[in-house]
Amino acid sequence: MVNPAIAVPAVSALVFRAWSRKTLTPAGIFAAATTAVIHVLHPWILPFLLLTVFYLGGSQATKVKHDIKAQLTLSASGARGGEGARNHLQVLANSIVATVIVALHIYFMWKEERYAATCFAQGADIGDVFVIGFIANYAAVAADTFSSELGILSKTPPRLITSPTLKVVPPGTNGGVTLAGLLAGVFGAFTVALTSVLFVPFCAESWSLFDRLGFVIAVTVWGTLGSLLDSFLGGFLQASVVDKRTGKVVEGDGGRKVLVRPSSTKPSATTDSDVAKYDSDIHATESTANAVSRTATSAGLASAKSQQPSRVVSAAEGGHNSRKVETGFDILDNNAVNVLMAAIMSVGAMVLAGYYWNIPLQIGEVFS
Repeated sequence: MVNPAIAVPAVSALVFRAWSRKTLTPAGIFAAATTAVIHVLHPWILPFLLLTVFYLGGSQATKVKHDIKAQLTLSASGARGGEGARNHLQVLANSIVATVIVALHIYFMWKEERYAATCFAQGADIGDVFVIGFIANYAAVAADTFSSELGILSKTPPRLITSPTLKVVPPGTNGGVTLAGLLAGVFGAFTVALTSVLFVPFCAESWSLFDRLGFVIAVTVWGTLGSLLDSFLGGFLQASVVDKRTGKVVEGDGGRKVLVRPSSTKPSATTDSDVAKYDSDIHATESTANAVSRTATSAGLASAKSQQPSRVVSAAEGGHNSRKVETGFDILDNNAVNVLMAAIMSVGAMVLAGYYWNIPLQIGEVFS
């Protein structure tokens, strides 16, 4: 494992940062700490560094766009848009696939009696494929996080990636992409690629300088493709709910689905409390939307608002239909989409690496 003199303070520092800045809920902190501990059990420092780079980079990206996003979107609970403290589901959505692959690689090296000293060759065995898997995971989720968090700052409206005509959609729409968001995603993937090439213990005889340069490019491209895949999956499998009064996207708290109407999720189980909570959220959202309209006077915000429908619909007029699904099918929530994307990109990278190196991807061999 990573030297305890390094691992213990490092994990403690991440936990303290999340607690002091309230970037994670208590359950989110527990999930993050557990994830970090599994990563530091790996003999290389790389897995923990990738987790750290992703967490710190994602936190900074979220901080940069928070105030502007708060003006461009609305929260399902009635508050302004923007991220609050992230919960355990959001933490695991981005890290669970990598954590499983890291654990498999730890077990493989222990079983092969190479835990204490080993290096990253080019296709020596399935262990090298596992390394590609967890690097690919963090490249993809970092690209997606940077793209979604910073892409909303684009001065040009997003276009729906699942639309044949790439129609213009409101900021925050699932599947909405911009050039600025794409470039931010490239940068996010590059941070993971650069960290990897600096801290992977390459076997010197297998990796030339040219090979390592190609590795950085491949990881960056793969991560960027992961961001695009997440946009496609989100645009297709995740409903984007719009508030009819303002035309703004309503975001679900904690990455959960947004309730369109009280009976939309479980018609037979809808209770009076469900309806009351929905009505309360609707009225709170309306109050927030009106406040935003009165206070948004800056040129940048005025420009952003000009891209939104200007008609305000009262709660009484909208009734229980003051929200509508603008795009996508209400199949998965944001957390499930993130896990699906991470799994596809991680396993896909492992399959391609195994094919390129002629290593059958037979996980059963690891436990035999």
